Amino acid sequence: MDNKAYLNCLKNFPKEVTDSVESPCFLVNEGLLEANLKVLSSVKKHTGAKILLAMKAFAMHSTFPLISRYLDGVCASGPMEARLGFEKFGKSVHTFSPAYSSRDIEDVIKYSDTIIFNSVGQWKRYRDAVSKSGKKIEVGLRVNPGHSEVENKLYNTTLAGSRLGILPQDLEGEDLEGVDGLHFHALCEQNSDALVNVLKSFERRYGKYIQNMKWVNFGGGHHITRGGYDIGLLVKTLNRFREKYDVQIYLEPGEAVVLNSGVLVATVLDVVHNGMDIAILDTSAEAHMPDVLAMPYRPDIIGAERPGRLKHTYRLGGLTCLAGDVIGDYSFSHALAPGDRVVFLDMAHYSMVKTTMFNGVRHPSIALFSPGKRTAKIVRRFGYEDYKNRLS
Repeated sequence: MDNKAYLNCLKNFPKEVTDSVESPCFLVNEGLLEANLKVLSSVKKHTGAKILLAMKAFAMHSTFPLISRYLDGVCASGPMEARLGFEKFGKSVHTFSPAYSSRDIEDVIKYSDTIIFNSVGQWKRYRDAVSKSGKKIEVGLRVNPGHSEVENKLYNTTLAGSRLGILPQDLEGEDLEGVDGLHFHALCEQNSDALVNVLKSFERRYGKYIQNMKWVNFGGGHHITRGGYDIGLLVKTLNRFREKYDVQIYLEPGEAVVLNSGVLVATVLDVVHNGMDIAILDTSAEAHMPDVLAMPYRPDIIGAERPGRLKHTYRLGGLTCLAGDVIGDYSFSHALAPGDRVVFLDMAHYSMVKTTMFNGVRHPSIALFSPGKRTAKIVRRFGYEDYKNRLS
Protein backbone atom coordinates (compact mmCIF):
# COMPACT_ATOMS: atom_id res chain seq x y z
CA MET A 1 0.00 0.00 0.00
CA ASP A 2 1.56 3.29 -1.09
CA ASN A 3 1.73 6.29 1.24
CA LYS A 4 -1.16 8.10 -0.46
CA ALA A 5 -3.45 5.09 -0.13
CA TYR A 6 -2.36 4.63 3.49
CA LEU A 7 -3.16 8.24 4.38
CA ASN A 8 -6.50 7.98 2.60
CA CYS A 9 -7.38 4.90 4.66
CA LEU A 10 -6.50 6.71 7.87
CA LYS A 11 -8.66 9.65 6.81
CA ASN A 12 -11.65 7.42 6.12
CA PHE A 13 -11.12 5.18 9.16
CA PRO A 14 -9.22 7.25 11.76
CA LYS A 15 -6.99 5.30 14.11
CA GLU A 16 -8.69 6.74 17.18
CA VAL A 17 -11.97 5.25 15.90
CA THR A 18 -10.63 1.81 14.94
CA ASP A 19 -8.70 1.69 18.24
CA SER A 20 -11.73 2.57 20.34
CA VAL A 21 -14.48 0.53 18.68
CA GLU A 22 -15.15 -2.87 20.23
CA SER A 23 -13.44 -5.83 18.58
CA PRO A 24 -14.12 -7.66 16.38
CA CYS A 25 -16.35 -5.23 14.54
CA PHE A 26 -17.57 -4.50 11.03
CA LEU A 27 -17.31 -0.72 10.64
CA VAL A 28 -19.05 1.03 7.74
CA ASN A 29 -18.32 4.63 6.71
CA GLU A 30 -21.58 6.30 5.70
CA GLY A 31 -19.75 8.98 3.75
CA LEU A 32 -17.97 6.45 1.55
CA LEU A 33 -21.21 4.54 1.07
CA GLU A 34 -22.98 7.70 -0.06
CA ALA A 35 -20.14 8.55 -2.44
CA ASN A 36 -20.70 5.19 -4.18
CA LEU A 37 -24.43 5.83 -4.29
CA LYS A 38 -23.89 9.19 -5.99
CA VAL A 39 -21.88 7.49 -8.74
CA LEU A 40 -24.69 4.99 -9.28
CA SER A 41 -27.25 7.79 -9.24
CA SER A 42 -25.31 9.53 -12.00
CA VAL A 43 -25.51 6.39 -14.14
CA LYS A 44 -29.28 6.34 -13.59
CA LYS A 45 -29.55 9.99 -14.58
CA HIS A 46 -27.65 9.55 -17.85
CA THR A 47 -29.27 6.27 -18.95
CA GLY A 48 -32.74 5.97 -17.43
CA ALA A 49 -31.72 2.61 -16.00
CA LYS A 50 -33.08 1.52 -12.66
CA ILE A 51 -30.58 0.22 -10.12
CA LEU A 52 -31.35 -2.31 -7.39
CA LEU A 53 -29.28 -3.23 -4.34
CA ALA A 54 -28.29 -6.89 -4.45
CA MET A 55 -29.06 -7.96 -0.90
CA LYS A 56 -27.03 -11.15 -1.30
CA ALA A 57 -23.96 -8.89 -1.12
CA PHE A 58 -25.06 -6.35 1.48
CA ALA A 59 -28.09 -6.41 3.75
CA MET A 60 -27.14 -4.04 6.58
CA HIS A 61 -30.65 -2.66 6.85
CA SER A 62 -29.70 0.20 9.18
CA THR A 63 -28.22 1.79 6.04
CA PHE A 64 -31.31 1.21 3.90
CA PRO A 65 -32.80 4.69 4.56
CA LEU A 66 -29.65 6.17 3.00
CA ILE A 67 -29.43 3.69 0.12
CA SER A 68 -33.13 4.04 -0.74
CA ARG A 69 -32.63 7.75 -1.37
CA TYR A 70 -30.52 6.85 -4.41
CA LEU A 71 -31.54 3.38 -5.63
CA ASP A 72 -34.85 2.03 -6.92
CA GLY A 73 -35.26 -1.06 -4.80
CA VAL A 74 -33.63 -4.37 -3.92
CA CYS A 75 -33.12 -7.73 -5.55
CA ALA A 76 -33.60 -10.71 -3.26
CA SER A 77 -32.55 -14.35 -3.51
CA GLY A 78 -35.43 -15.90 -1.62
CA PRO A 79 -38.28 -15.29 0.82
CA MET A 80 -36.26 -13.97 3.75
CA GLU A 81 -34.33 -11.40 1.74
CA ALA A 82 -37.58 -10.43 0.01
CA ARG A 83 -39.28 -9.85 3.34
CA LEU A 84 -36.36 -7.83 4.69
CA GLY A 85 -36.36 -5.67 1.56
CA PHE A 86 -40.13 -5.22 1.79
CA GLU A 87 -40.04 -4.28 5.47
CA LYS A 88 -36.91 -2.15 5.58
CA PHE A 89 -36.18 -0.69 2.12
CA GLY A 90 -39.60 0.61 1.21
CA LYS A 91 -39.29 0.33 -2.56
CA SER A 92 -39.53 -2.31 -5.27
CA VAL A 93 -38.52 -5.90 -4.43
CA HIS A 94 -37.31 -8.16 -7.26
CA THR A 95 -36.79 -11.80 -6.32
CA PHE A 96 -34.89 -14.55 -8.13
CA SER A 97 -34.09 -18.07 -6.96
CA PRO A 98 -32.82 -21.10 -8.89
CA ALA A 99 -36.03 -22.81 -7.72
CA TYR A 100 -38.94 -22.08 -5.39
CA SER A 101 -40.62 -24.54 -3.06
CA SER A 102 -44.40 -24.37 -2.69
CA ARG A 103 -43.88 -22.97 0.80
CA ASP A 104 -41.35 -20.36 -0.27
CA ILE A 105 -43.35 -19.09 -3.23
CA GLU A 106 -46.13 -17.98 -0.89
CA ASP A 107 -43.81 -15.57 0.91
CA VAL A 108 -42.05 -14.56 -2.31
CA ILE A 109 -45.43 -13.56 -3.77
CA LYS A 110 -46.36 -11.76 -0.56
CA TYR A 111 -43.25 -9.59 -0.43
CA SER A 112 -42.17 -9.18 -4.09
CA ASP A 113 -43.13 -6.83 -6.89
CA THR A 114 -41.23 -8.83 -9.52
CA ILE A 115 -40.55 -12.57 -9.50
CA ILE A 116 -37.96 -14.11 -11.81
CA PHE A 117 -38.05 -17.82 -12.61
CA ASN A 118 -35.07 -19.97 -13.55
CA SER A 119 -36.99 -22.44 -15.73
CA VAL A 120 -40.08 -22.57 -17.88
CA GLY A 121 -41.32 -25.41 -15.69
CA GLN A 122 -41.17 -23.32 -12.49
CA TRP A 123 -42.93 -20.43 -14.20
CA LYS A 124 -45.77 -22.67 -15.41
CA ARG A 125 -46.02 -24.31 -12.00
CA TYR A 126 -46.53 -21.04 -10.15
CA ARG A 127 -47.95 -18.56 -12.68
CA ASP A 128 -51.52 -19.17 -11.56
CA ALA A 129 -50.58 -18.51 -7.94
CA VAL A 130 -48.94 -15.26 -9.03
CA SER A 131 -51.89 -14.12 -11.16
CA LYS A 132 -54.43 -15.00 -8.46
CA SER A 133 -52.52 -13.26 -5.67
CA GLY A 134 -54.43 -10.01 -6.10
CA LYS A 135 -51.12 -8.17 -6.45
CA LYS A 136 -49.68 -6.52 -9.52
CA ILE A 137 -46.58 -8.69 -9.84
CA GLU A 138 -44.36 -8.66 -12.90
CA VAL A 139 -42.78 -11.92 -14.02
CA GLY A 140 -39.35 -12.49 -15.56
CA LEU A 141 -37.34 -15.43 -16.85
CA ARG A 142 -33.64 -15.83 -16.23
CA VAL A 143 -31.76 -16.84 -19.35
CA ASN A 144 -28.22 -18.01 -20.02
CA PRO A 145 -26.43 -15.41 -22.20
CA GLY A 146 -23.89 -18.00 -23.33
CA HIS A 147 -20.82 -15.85 -22.73
CA SER A 148 -18.89 -14.88 -19.63
CA GLU A 149 -15.36 -13.65 -19.01
CA VAL A 150 -15.29 -14.71 -15.36
CA GLU A 151 -12.16 -16.83 -14.90
CA ASN A 152 -13.03 -18.53 -11.62
CA LYS A 153 -15.43 -21.37 -12.45
CA LEU A 154 -17.09 -20.96 -9.07
CA TYR A 155 -18.61 -17.68 -10.29
CA ASN A 156 -19.12 -18.42 -13.99
CA THR A 157 -22.85 -18.90 -14.60
CA THR A 158 -22.60 -19.76 -18.30
CA LEU A 159 -20.47 -22.90 -18.30
CA ALA A 160 -21.80 -26.20 -19.59
CA GLY A 161 -23.65 -27.84 -16.72
CA SER A 162 -24.65 -24.53 -15.12
CA ARG A 163 -27.97 -24.72 -13.33
CA LEU A 164 -28.59 -20.98 -13.83
CA GLY A 165 -30.56 -19.62 -16.77
CA ILE A 166 -32.86 -20.97 -19.47
CA LEU A 167 -31.18 -22.03 -22.72
CA PRO A 168 -32.47 -20.72 -26.08
CA GLN A 169 -33.75 -24.12 -27.20
CA ASP A 170 -35.87 -24.37 -24.08
CA LEU A 171 -37.81 -21.25 -25.09
CA GLU A 172 -38.52 -22.42 -28.64
CA GLY A 173 -42.24 -22.83 -29.23
CA GLU A 174 -43.17 -21.56 -25.78
CA ASP A 175 -46.01 -19.07 -25.40
CA LEU A 176 -44.47 -16.30 -23.27
CA GLU A 177 -47.73 -14.48 -22.68
CA GLY A 178 -47.52 -13.06 -19.17
CA VAL A 179 -43.73 -12.79 -19.12
CA ASP A 180 -42.68 -9.15 -18.62
CA GLY A 181 -38.91 -9.34 -18.76
CA LEU A 182 -35.69 -11.27 -19.18
CA HIS A 183 -32.84 -11.48 -16.71
CA PHE A 184 -29.23 -12.53 -17.12
CA HIS A 185 -26.19 -12.42 -14.85
CA ALA A 186 -22.71 -13.19 -16.17
CA LEU A 187 -20.31 -10.67 -14.59
CA CYS A 188 -18.18 -10.71 -11.45
CA GLU A 189 -16.18 -7.62 -10.43
CA GLN A 190 -15.79 -6.64 -14.09
CA ASN A 191 -15.56 -3.56 -16.29
CA SER A 192 -18.07 -2.42 -18.89
CA ASP A 193 -16.13 -3.93 -21.80
CA ALA A 194 -17.05 -7.38 -20.45
CA LEU A 195 -20.72 -6.33 -20.42
CA VAL A 196 -20.47 -5.31 -24.07
CA ASN A 197 -19.31 -8.81 -25.01
CA VAL A 198 -21.95 -10.52 -22.88
CA LEU A 199 -24.66 -8.39 -24.48
CA LYS A 200 -23.58 -9.41 -27.98
CA SER A 201 -24.09 -13.06 -27.08
CA PHE A 202 -27.33 -12.35 -25.20
CA GLU A 203 -28.80 -10.53 -28.19
CA ARG A 204 -27.81 -13.30 -30.61
CA ARG A 205 -29.49 -15.91 -28.44
CA TYR A 206 -32.60 -14.05 -27.24
CA GLY A 207 -32.99 -11.02 -29.50
CA LYS A 208 -36.30 -12.15 -30.99
CA TYR A 209 -37.88 -12.16 -27.53
CA ILE A 210 -36.62 -8.81 -26.28
CA GLN A 211 -38.96 -6.66 -28.37
CA ASN A 212 -41.95 -8.21 -26.59
CA MET A 213 -40.59 -7.43 -23.12
CA LYS A 214 -41.11 -4.47 -20.80
CA TRP A 215 -37.67 -4.78 -19.26
CA VAL A 216 -34.33 -6.54 -19.30
CA ASN A 217 -32.28 -7.03 -16.14
CA PHE A 218 -28.51 -7.04 -16.75
CA GLY A 219 -27.80 -8.62 -13.36
CA GLY A 220 -24.88 -7.75 -11.11
CA GLY A 221 -21.12 -7.89 -11.13
CA HIS A 222 -20.76 -4.39 -12.60
CA HIS A 223 -17.81 -2.84 -10.72
CA ILE A 224 -19.10 0.67 -11.40
CA THR A 225 -17.64 2.44 -8.37
CA ARG A 226 -14.14 0.99 -8.73
CA GLY A 227 -11.36 3.31 -9.79
CA GLY A 228 -10.71 2.92 -13.51
CA TYR A 229 -14.17 1.59 -14.35
CA ASP A 230 -15.27 2.89 -17.77
CA ILE A 231 -18.55 4.59 -16.88
CA GLY A 232 -18.68 6.31 -20.26
CA LEU A 233 -18.78 2.97 -22.06
CA LEU A 234 -21.43 1.70 -19.65
CA VAL A 235 -23.64 4.72 -20.33
CA LYS A 236 -23.17 4.36 -24.08
CA THR A 237 -23.96 0.64 -23.94
CA LEU A 238 -27.09 1.05 -21.85
CA ASN A 239 -28.42 3.87 -24.01
CA ARG A 240 -27.79 1.93 -27.23
CA PHE A 241 -29.67 -1.07 -25.89
CA ARG A 242 -32.59 1.00 -24.59
CA GLU A 243 -32.95 2.91 -27.85
CA LYS A 244 -32.78 -0.28 -29.93
CA TYR A 245 -35.36 -2.28 -27.98
CA ASP A 246 -37.37 0.39 -26.08
CA VAL A 247 -37.22 -1.50 -22.80
CA GLN A 248 -36.53 -0.54 -19.20
CA ILE A 249 -33.06 -1.65 -18.11
CA TYR A 250 -32.27 -2.85 -14.60
CA LEU A 251 -28.86 -3.27 -12.99
CA GLU A 252 -28.46 -5.05 -9.67
CA PRO A 253 -24.98 -4.35 -8.27
CA GLY A 254 -24.10 -5.47 -4.78
CA GLU A 255 -20.39 -4.98 -4.32
CA ALA A 256 -20.38 -1.67 -6.23
CA VAL A 257 -22.83 -0.18 -3.74
CA VAL A 258 -20.52 -0.60 -0.76
CA LEU A 259 -17.10 -1.02 -2.39
CA ASN A 260 -14.30 0.20 -0.09
CA SER A 261 -16.79 1.61 2.42
CA GLY A 262 -16.34 -0.88 5.26
CA VAL A 263 -13.62 -2.55 7.31
CA LEU A 264 -13.31 -5.37 9.81
CA VAL A 265 -11.52 -4.29 12.98
CA ALA A 266 -9.73 -7.12 14.80
CA THR A 267 -7.32 -7.45 17.71
CA VAL A 268 -4.15 -9.49 18.19
CA LEU A 269 -4.68 -11.98 21.03
CA ASP A 270 -1.37 -13.82 20.96
CA VAL A 271 1.85 -14.22 18.99
CA VAL A 272 3.44 -17.67 18.61
CA HIS A 273 6.31 -19.05 16.56
CA ASN A 274 6.39 -22.16 14.37
CA GLY A 275 8.90 -21.66 11.60
CA MET A 276 7.63 -18.07 11.41
CA ASP A 277 5.86 -15.58 13.62
CA ILE A 278 2.10 -16.17 13.82
CA ALA A 279 -0.37 -13.64 15.21
CA ILE A 280 -3.67 -15.09 16.38
CA LEU A 281 -6.58 -12.66 16.08
CA ASP A 282 -10.04 -12.41 17.63
CA THR A 283 -11.56 -12.85 14.17
CA SER A 284 -11.59 -15.73 11.69
CA ALA A 285 -11.31 -16.30 7.97
CA GLU A 286 -13.56 -19.35 8.29
CA ALA A 287 -16.27 -17.69 10.36
CA HIS A 288 -16.09 -13.98 9.52
CA MET A 289 -14.57 -13.64 6.04
CA PRO A 290 -15.12 -17.00 4.35
CA ASP A 291 -14.39 -15.74 0.84
CA VAL A 292 -10.75 -15.45 1.90
CA LEU A 293 -10.73 -19.25 1.82
CA ALA A 294 -13.37 -19.87 -0.86
CA MET A 295 -12.42 -17.49 -3.66
CA PRO A 296 -9.62 -17.24 -2.44
CA TYR A 297 -8.38 -13.69 -1.97
CA ARG A 298 -6.06 -11.72 0.28
CA PRO A 299 -7.62 -8.66 1.94
CA ASP A 300 -5.54 -5.51 2.36
CA ILE A 301 -4.73 -4.22 5.85
CA ILE A 302 -4.15 -0.61 6.84
CA GLY A 303 -0.41 -0.15 7.35
CA ALA A 304 0.58 -3.64 6.18
CA GLU A 305 2.37 -4.91 3.09
CA ARG A 306 3.12 -8.24 1.47
CA PRO A 307 5.49 -10.48 3.46
CA GLY A 308 9.09 -9.30 3.60
CA ARG A 309 8.47 -5.75 2.41
CA LEU A 310 8.41 -4.30 5.91
CA LYS A 311 10.55 -5.24 8.92
CA HIS A 312 8.23 -7.72 10.67
CA THR A 313 6.37 -10.51 8.86
CA TYR A 314 3.52 -12.50 10.41
CA ARG A 315 1.02 -15.11 9.42
CA LEU A 316 -2.38 -13.91 10.60
CA GLY A 317 -4.46 -16.75 11.99
CA GLY A 318 -8.07 -16.99 13.03
CA LEU A 319 -9.66 -18.08 16.27
CA THR A 320 -11.37 -21.31 15.20
CA CYS A 321 -10.09 -24.88 15.43
CA LEU A 322 -9.82 -25.21 11.64
CA ALA A 323 -6.15 -25.78 10.79
CA GLY A 324 -6.53 -23.73 7.62
CA ASP A 325 -8.15 -20.76 9.35
CA VAL A 326 -5.43 -18.46 8.05
CA ILE A 327 -6.05 -15.01 6.58
CA GLY A 328 -2.61 -14.63 5.02
CA ASP A 329 0.99 -13.49 5.49
CA TYR A 330 1.66 -9.77 5.97
CA SER A 331 4.54 -7.53 6.97
CA PHE A 332 4.37 -4.59 9.38
CA SER A 333 6.78 -1.80 10.27
CA HIS A 334 6.41 -2.65 13.97
CA ALA A 335 6.34 -5.87 15.94
CA LEU A 336 2.81 -7.08 16.72
CA ALA A 337 1.80 -7.66 20.32
CA PRO A 338 -1.39 -8.68 22.12
CA GLY A 339 -3.84 -5.77 22.09
CA ASP A 340 -2.72 -4.34 18.73
CA ARG A 341 -5.50 -3.59 16.27
CA VAL A 342 -5.54 -4.97 12.72
CA VAL A 343 -7.94 -3.32 10.24
CA PHE A 344 -8.98 -5.33 7.18
CA LEU A 345 -10.14 -3.22 4.24
CA ASP A 346 -13.20 -3.60 1.99
CA MET A 347 -15.15 -5.91 4.26
CA ALA A 348 -18.69 -4.52 3.90
CA HIS A 349 -19.79 -6.66 0.95
CA TYR A 350 -20.30 -10.41 1.15
CA SER A 351 -18.23 -10.87 4.34
CA MET A 352 -21.01 -9.51 6.55
CA VAL A 353 -23.76 -11.62 4.97
CA LYS A 354 -21.68 -14.82 4.90
CA THR A 355 -20.51 -14.89 8.51
CA THR A 356 -21.18 -17.93 10.68
CA MET A 357 -20.94 -18.74 14.37
CA PHE A 358 -18.67 -21.76 13.81
CA ASN A 359 -16.98 -22.81 17.08
CA GLY A 360 -19.14 -20.27 18.88
CA VAL A 361 -16.47 -17.61 18.42
CA ARG A 362 -17.53 -14.08 19.19
CA HIS A 363 -19.38 -12.65 16.21
CA PRO A 364 -18.27 -9.17 15.04
CA SER A 365 -20.45 -6.27 16.11
CA ILE A 366 -21.72 -3.88 13.44
CA ALA A 367 -21.02 -0.15 13.63
CA LEU A 368 -21.55 3.00 11.56
CA PHE A 369 -19.08 5.85 11.25
CA SER A 370 -20.11 9.20 9.83
CA PRO A 371 -17.75 11.82 8.35
CA GLY A 372 -16.99 14.61 10.76
CA LYS A 373 -17.45 12.42 13.81
CA ARG A 374 -14.61 10.85 15.75
CA THR A 375 -16.66 8.02 17.21
CA ALA A 376 -18.58 5.09 15.78
CA LYS A 377 -22.13 4.07 16.65
CA ILE A 378 -22.71 0.41 17.41
CA VAL A 379 -25.93 -0.68 15.68
CA ARG A 380 -25.83 -4.41 16.50
CA ARG A 381 -24.12 -6.71 18.96
CA PHE A 382 -24.23 -10.49 18.98
CA GLY A 383 -24.02 -12.77 21.99
CA TYR A 384 -24.70 -16.18 23.41
CA GLU A 385 -28.45 -16.05 22.75
CA ASP A 386 -27.84 -15.50 19.03
CA TYR A 387 -25.59 -18.56 18.94
CA LYS A 388 -27.91 -20.74 21.02
CA ASN A 389 -31.09 -19.86 19.13
CA ARG A 390 -29.62 -20.85 15.78
CA LEU A 391 -29.20 -24.46 16.87
CA SER A 392 -32.46 -25.49 18.57
